[in-house]
Amino acid sequence: MEENLKQQQSNIIKISLFGPESTGKTTLSKQLAEHYNTVWIPEFARDYLQEKLDKTGEICLAEDLIPIAIGQTKLENEALLTANKFLFCDTNLLVTKVYSEAYYGFCDPILDKAAKEHEYDLFFLTDIDLPFEQDDLRDSQENRDKFFIIFEKALIDNNKPYIKISGNQEQRLEKAISIVNELVKAKEMGFSSHDFIQIYEQGIPLANIENQINIFQSGIPKITLQSPATLQNGIWKLSESEFTEKALFFDTKKSSLKLEKFVPASGAASRMFKFLNEFLNDFDIEKDTINGYINKNQASSLTIFLAGMEKFPFFDDVHQKLKTSFSDFTLWNRDKKNYYFIKFLVELENFNFANNPKGILPFHKYENHIATPIEEHLNESASYASSNGISNLHFTVSEEHQKQFERILSNVKNKIESNNDTKINISFSYQSKKTDTLAVDLKNNPFRDDENKLVFRPGGHGALIENLNNIEADIVFIKNIDNVIQNHIESISLYKKALAGILIALQDEVFTHLKQIDTNSISEKDIETIISFSKNKLNIAITSDFNEIPFNDKITYIKEILNKPIRICGMVKNENEPGGGPFWVRDTNGNSSLQIVESSQIDLQDEKQLQLFESATHFNPVDIVCGVKNYKGEKINLHNFIDENSGFIVVKNKNGKDIKAYELPGLWNGAMANWLTVFVEVPLITFNPVKTVNDLLKPTHQLE
Repeated sequence: MEENLKQQQSNIIKISLFGPESTGKTTLSKQLAEHYNTVWIPEFARDYLQEKLDKTGEICLAEDLIPIAIGQTKLENEALLTANKFLFCDTNLLVTKVYSEAYYGFCDPILDKAAKEHEYDLFFLTDIDLPFEQDDLRDSQENRDKFFIIFEKALIDNNKPYIKISGNQEQRLEKAISIVNELVKAKEMGFSSHDFIQIYEQGIPLANIENQINIFQSGIPKITLQSPATLQNGIWKLSESEFTEKALFFDTKKSSLKLEKFVPASGAASRMFKFLNEFLNDFDIEKDTINGYINKNQASSLTIFLAGMEKFPFFDDVHQKLKTSFSDFTLWNRDKKNYYFIKFLVELENFNFANNPKGILPFHKYENHIATPIEEHLNESASYASSNGISNLHFTVSEEHQKQFERILSNVKNKIESNNDTKINISFSYQSKKTDTLAVDLKNNPFRDDENKLVFRPGGHGALIENLNNIEADIVFIKNIDNVIQNHIESISLYKKALAGILIALQDEVFTHLKQIDTNSISEKDIETIISFSKNKLNIAITSDFNEIPFNDKITYIKEILNKPIRICGMVKNENEPGGGPFWVRDTNGNSSLQIVESSQIDLQDEKQLQLFESATHFNPVDIVCGVKNYKGEKINLHNFIDENSGFIVVKNKNGKDIKAYELPGLWNGAMANWLTVFVEVPLITFNPVKTVNDLLKPTHQLE
């Protein structure tokens, strides 16, 4: 009997339709077979049981199940002989097993074994969103709904690769065809059916996976620096009166614009407290002295922390918690007090600052309250990113942290809105799983975990181009969560508004030229003006043969170089902060452009390139204003302007094994590489990041 239940081996891709009765399995099987010019196999049980009903008046009994299973297996094996690349199965033995257990309370061991062993490249679990069609053999709609849960559980319990198919007939067919085509491609790439399901559920297009593997194999070409961008050579220099003029211009224009502030805020604060965690890991309170530890490890950061401890905005709360936790706290020596202060500050059981997002930490101590970066961004948003009494503020966060953000917002938002006579609309987004990237081993093979599953890693801050692309606004202000200031918000607002004013003025001129082209009201003289504007104001390197090409080709070229998103980037004088800077970069075609470049993007072994990088006069503080609509008022698809070759390959460790990971082109690096780009020098007062906790001791983070 078991021989009659064995599947014939074949290279044919077998897709099984799986689900309770009246869920469209037969219809979809026929449609798919017709589309792929192959065969499908019907449900053997239907003809078998209909014939039995017609002859005897009896319905299905437990003893019918083995003959049904044998008949179904025979149909499938015979169909393989005539199938063309694919075989679509209206049912399978797992269906028979499910009904046997549900109706008769058991499953014959022979049937159970065969149902588990039968393999299909993919199961389509047909949803119950189609109208129920009653016939002689079907049960009821109520049972169909109940059985759907049982069917899905059977797929999960038996580790079968499946995807749920919903919608009307046309929608199901369209989705199924797309999935089958992707499955074929995945198998050609060497992935299993279970790999394919994992990739599908991650939402990552296979083309992205293929591109990432190619990048691992071929490497990422290093950027070629041409020269640092300097004042009057890629960086605008404005006087205070010019900044004021640009800011006022923005104020006159903003009423017709929707503004949004975009704040990347998903990262945890672990780096802020790294040196404190290192201290806790290495210091033995019973044997060591803190002064001895500092001298031995040259721990200057710890010295600064302890010297300024009482100035931190969280000092009083931590100190009070220690006093209430330990009755003899006041009798402790200074080393013990300091040790436990640090321990309470960073460890999970207490304040847990090192594992929380920066946005919710206490940054600034005012006379009557303590403010987090969230609150400071609300103040800034109301000050410079508002029009018509409305400000829009967007945080990219980790999903598990959103409620913490919302709790803080619920305490401070109303007061800030009232003080500024501005309604602040808050929105959140997460870094999408579909922007994660595949990890590989050092031989560039997909890396797998202990359960043989593919490993995906977050794609870095470059993944946030997806979030930015979903923002519905005319102008977007970008600023990191930790770059806030306790004082001088008026000055910060002035420079932010000025950058926006520059953007609007340049954008107006770009739009005017593009509209001229659309209305065919452009002359050779106009072209000269446009080219001069593009070179001198937008820093666009014009192709050397531009003057020789025909008039219509010139028009096409101008539209290509101008019809792009635009960014105005504030740049501060270089004070050797870690991070990127503004450079003139030469691409593989010899074209020059302004880019924000990180050290990891260049060949540091090339002495000339290293020297150019180290000679940068300015630094990127992530102070960016973006125009993300085109001259027709349409939203621009930002994905079209990414330099896919400017990502990063990094080596990480996973469970003691080295892996290679691909980080997407950085948000303000490769993700914006093909935007119109203008750099403007702004004062250092605009750049106040908190990279380590000691930065909170700087004057810009202390009450004056």
